[in-house]
Amino acid sequence: QLRRLFGSTVPPFPPKFYLAMTEAMAEERRARLEQYLQNVTLHPNITNSDVFVSFFRKLQQDTFQIETRRASLDVYLADGSSIGLDIQTSDTAERILEVIVMSYKMGLSRELIGYFSLFFIQDHGDGALSVVKKVAEFELPYVSLQSMKELHCKLGIRKWYMDPSLDTLLMDCGASINLLYLQAIQEIERNWIKPTKEKMQELEFLQKTENKVKFLELVREVQFYGYIRLDPCVCDYPEVGCSADIYVGNNEINCYIKLPTNQTKEVSFQINRLRCWQVTFLGAGKDGEEETLELRFEYRDSDKWQWIVFYTKQAFLLSSCLKKIISEQMMKASKEGQEM
Repeated sequence: QLRRLFGSTVPPFPPKFYLAMTEAMAEERRARLEQYLQNVTLHPNITNSDVFVSFFRKLQQDTFQIETRRASLDVYLADGSSIGLDIQTSDTAERILEVIVMSYKMGLSRELIGYFSLFFIQDHGDGALSVVKKVAEFELPYVSLQSMKELHCKLGIRKWYMDPSLDTLLMDCGASINLLYLQAIQEIERNWIKPTKEKMQELEFLQKTENKVKFLELVREVQFYGYIRLDPCVCDYPEVGCSADIYVGNNEINCYIKLPTNQTKEVSFQINRLRCWQVTFLGAGKDGEEETLELRFEYRDSDKWQWIVFYTKQAFLLSSCLKKIISEQMMKASKEGQEM
């Protein structure tokens, strides 16, 4: 159906093996299906189509055996408070964002909803939080949460752009200012962004006086503001078995890499040097551990192309961030071209 609607835009669906598959054949088909889904979801006109949304709605509901019915759903803000919504279990993330806009409790302008998105947030036993992944527009958040119960995940709303200068477009709406303000405070408290001692004193004063606009103007000068921080993970750069703290934003993947010698090295992978990337599911973890994912990207370093791999449960989040950065770069270049 997708091929009929969108023609050659849709990649060919991986062919089936009609004979009994060996383990190697099954692995090959799984890899091809993964690549197919990643390629298809690159095109918003496809993922927003009724055919695609209906197919994935049915797939998600059938997989987890959840029928369409009325339900309640809590969406959390960065300060830990929540908005209770009345929804259908079959509502997509896009529909739930519309419900939030219409909710008198939020008061967010409809024109600005595109600057925010839903995310799955994981609560850890020690009080720490992880942003696990961005919820795709066609995904059913209620259904996904049922499948993630063991991970203690909840649904949160956060800003969804990687260029911090876009904050300025949201300063005429009280609700968007409040969302940005709460998220900035959360990121400072959790040490996701790193103000200097002097900046911290200024920010604390502005927080006490509830001067949210000035607070947001100042926090844009803080290191890693506007980035998304990933949990520590394993990588193979500059050698196999290194660990890395990853911050993605401002047209880079910034990593603090711990070497086998226990030395720490800061590395910045510039997005304009990436040629391609892909996410791969490596299999379920052992003894109740979480599923293993990897994101690998091809990178030009000193005029030589090489593959670099991060092994992280947040691989899909990292992939979403890379797509968003490139999309914003293209929009900015297009706008500058029109103004010339």
